[in-house]
Amino acid sequence: MSVGGSSSSSSSSSKWSRSKMDNDGDQRPHILAVDDNLIDRKLVEKLLVNSSCKVTTAENGHRALEFLGLRDDQTNSSVNIGSKVSMIITDYCMPGMTGYELLKKIKGSSILKEVPVVIMSSENVPTRINKCLEEGAQMFILKPLKQSDVKKLQCLIY
Repeated sequence: MSVGGSSSSSSSSSKWSRSKMDNDGDQRPHILAVDDNLIDRKLVEKLLVNSSCKVTTAENGHRALEFLGLRDDQTNSSVNIGSKVSMIITDYCMPGMTGYELLKKIKGSSILKEVPVVIMSSENVPTRINKCLEEGAQMFILKPLKQSDVKKLQCLIY
């Protein structure tokens, strides 16, 4: 699956035993990873794929909203996209739309508000972290993402 220059990857083993079944019968957790930095995006994708996740990547918040069925100017969609993803992990600092703004759009959607959102940043700014958690982020992770972080993410899906 591709979202404007992004990729989708998968793995065959199943460390994450329970998840929603998507349209093609795949029972692995489907994670949408959003980051403007190609290297960071590839690292997140590799770690998640190695943990038996289906991963779709997007290079910015606008592409993520397109994939989720939300336009930039709306917070609801008539299409049921909620079953498409098990979790969204996004960088905080991106051009055009920050991860915080993307979080607000997702949490403002009646269809997607229950999907866990995790924010990543290379900057440890307590006010930024608190703002994201207050807006509904399930977790705030410092970059670069590590395998130990992926283990923590597994708990959010179930």
